[in-house]
Amino acid sequence: MDKFLNSVHLDPDKCKGCINCIKRCPTGAIRVRNGKAVITKEKCIDCGECIRICQNHAKMPTYDPLSAMNDYKYKIALPAPSLYGQFNNLEDSNIVLTALKLMGFDDVYEVGAAAEIVSEMSRKYVMEHKEQWPIVSTACPSVVKLIRVRFPNLIDHLLPIQAPVELAASLARKKAMEETGLPSEDIGIFFISPCPAKVSACKNPFGIDKCDVDAVLAVKDVYPRLLSFMKVAALEPEDLSHAGRIGVGWGSSGGEAGGLLSDIYLAADGIENVIRVLEDLEDQKFTNLEFIELNACSGGCVGGVLNVENPYVAKAKLKKLRKYMPVAGSHMRHEDMALWTRKVEYEPVFKLGENMAESIRLMSRVDEIAKKFPGIDCGSCGAPSCRALAEDIVRGVASESDCIHILREYIHKITGEMSMLDKRNNGEEGEGK
Repeated sequence: MDKFLNSVHLDPDKCKGCINCIKRCPTGAIRVRNGKAVITKEKCIDCGECIRICQNHAKMPTYDPLSAMNDYKYKIALPAPSLYGQFNNLEDSNIVLTALKLMGFDDVYEVGAAAEIVSEMSRKYVMEHKEQWPIVSTACPSVVKLIRVRFPNLIDHLLPIQAPVELAASLARKKAMEETGLPSEDIGIFFISPCPAKVSACKNPFGIDKCDVDAVLAVKDVYPRLLSFMKVAALEPEDLSHAGRIGVGWGSSGGEAGGLLSDIYLAADGIENVIRVLEDLEDQKFTNLEFIELNACSGGCVGGVLNVENPYVAKAKLKKLRKYMPVAGSHMRHEDMALWTRKVEYEPVFKLGENMAESIRLMSRVDEIAKKFPGIDCGSCGAPSCRALAEDIVRGVASESDCIHILREYIHKITGEMSMLDKRNNGEEGEGK
C-alpha cells in the first residue's frame, strides 16, 4: 500500500502554468515546471485548496464512479452528515435516506450514527488521558497528514480512535452479513464523501490496516440523482435515521468538539487557521485545553470540494435540521472496534539531509542561496517563495537561473559584455581602415 496515496491529480491538458495553485498550497507540494504544474505526492495532504483555486479546473479529485454500484449484489450507502446540508428546506433526514434506497441502494447506515459512538468514546478517552491534553481530533485526514509530515512533535496528541466513516463501514458490513447471509465480497459499502481527503483515507486509512469502504462516491455526483427521488421519498419516508444532533453536527466545524459535552476545547477550520493553531500548539501556547478540533475545509466538512452548496449556507441548513432532533440517536458501544491498532509514524518529507550535521550544512547553503534572490516571492520561478526555490536548488531540482530576476541580471550582463566586445571589434576594424 502506498503510504503517500493521494486523491488530487492534475490534468496537464487543462493546466496553463499559472502560479495560483503554488501560492495557495499549504505544504508547498506544487511546482510549475516546463509550463505545467507538478504535484509532489509525498507533500500533498489532499486539502483541496488547489482544486478550489484553479480557474482552469486542471486540479481534479479522484473518486469512484456511480457505476461501481453495479459490482455488488447488496449495496449500502454511508451518507456523510454534510450531505443533509446540500438540500433546501429539508426537515427530515429520513427523506434523504429513503431517496438513497430509491436510487438503488439496498440499505443505508449514517456516518452520523457512528460519529455519536466515536463521540462517546472520545469523551471517555479525553478524561482518562489527561497527560495528552490537548488531544487533537483525527477525523480530518488532511490534518492527520499535515501533522504526520510537518508537526512530528504533535503526533502523541492525536486521538487514537477511528474516524466515524471507518466505524460506520465496519458496523454496516457486519449488520448486512447477519441480516442477508451474504458473504462479505458480495456486499458493497459506498461512502458518499464531501472531500478528496476522505477518499484517500478510505483507500489507505490511518491507525488501522484496512477500511471496510469498498468505493467512495462524490456528493456532487449523488446529489443530482437524489433530487429526482426526493419528492417521492417525502410522501412516505422510511424510518431509517439513527443520528441525532450530535452525529449530524459533525458535518460542520465545532460539531465534533460539541459532542464531547465540554467547553474546554478549541475548534478551527480552514487550512491556514489549522496551521496557525498547530504552530501555536507546538510552541506550547495553549494551557488548560482538553481537546482541539481541526478541519482543513472552511466551515468543516460542509466546505469540502466534492459538495455542491456554499459551506456557510450548508452549515445553516444543518443547524436548522438539527433543531428538532434528539440529542443522540445511537447508543451502541463498540470500544473494541473503534480504537486504532497502529500508531501514525512521522514521515520526514521536508528534511534536507540524512542526519543532523548534513541538514545543518544544507540549511546554511539554502540561506546563502536565498540571499541572492529579491525576496518578493513572486512565484515566477515555479516555486511558491524565494526560500522554496533555494531549497529546490539544494535538492538539485532547480537552478538559480529559474529566478526571473537573476536571469534578467544575467542577460543584462551578457548583453553588456557583447556590446563592449562589439564596440571593441568595430574600433579595431576602424583603425585597420
